[in-house]
Amino acid sequence: MRRPGRRPRFVRTGIPLRPVCLRRVNAVTTTSADVDVVLPCLDEAEALPWVLGRIPAGWRALVVDNGSTDDSARIARALGATVLHEPRRGFGAACHTGLAAATADIVCFCDCDASLDPALLVPFVRDVRRGAADLVLGRRRPVGRGSWPVHARAGNLALARLLRHRTGLRLHDLGPLRAARREGLLALDLTDRRSGYPLQMVVRAADAGWRVVERDVPYLPRTGLSKVTGTWTGTWRAVRDMRRVLAEPPAGAQEPR
Repeated sequence: MRRPGRRPRFVRTGIPLRPVCLRRVNAVTTTSADVDVVLPCLDEAEALPWVLGRIPAGWRALVVDNGSTDDSARIARALGATVLHEPRRGFGAACHTGLAAATADIVCFCDCDASLDPALLVPFVRDVRRGAADLVLGRRRPVGRGSWPVHARAGNLALARLLRHRTGLRLHDLGPLRAARREGLLALDLTDRRSGYPLQMVVRAADAGWRVVERDVPYLPRTGLSKVTGTWTGTWRAVRDMRRVLAEPPAGAQEPR
């Protein structure tokens, strides 16, 4: 139960914006692991080899195919990932299918388009494990031209301000790279199955008094066109979904376990 009067705690930390020297792995774990990485996927065949090659050794990759028309599912399976299928289109639908299938104590989320390096999740998991945070979010720092279109960045900034007004959290980004304990995430009872899913996770975590940590991460030009922020229409459709989430009354979510 939420403690009366408890405010969400927010801490900002940083990591160097330079390549991280972590050992590449040629195949990811398919059996039970301490950490599961949920990777929502829609036509990301070109990016998958690099993304899965950056999963830390011993972690399990859960690639959730969201109706791809290319070879994404076959490639992911061949590279050792556990492949799940979610026919209902929507970022939230894919993410929640992965969360529901996860068995590890800690669950991470990462995009499948090679714009974010899943190897950078190592310190995220460390923060959660040692109790320094309940939810760790990656604050994207653009690297290279075209990595973060102006319209997408503007929409993200507007939502961060609305989130601050709604929850008191002084976040700068609502990016997809994140980590938390599985049982706590399930207890949040997330219901959005579209673009509002990442925001709803943060809002309900704040309502439950979770400690939220923001870490700087390099944001690279993605492989292919974004399904959400590749156009003004897609960006503002996502903003509309997120505004709907912000309009929800505070949920009676439980604290992380």
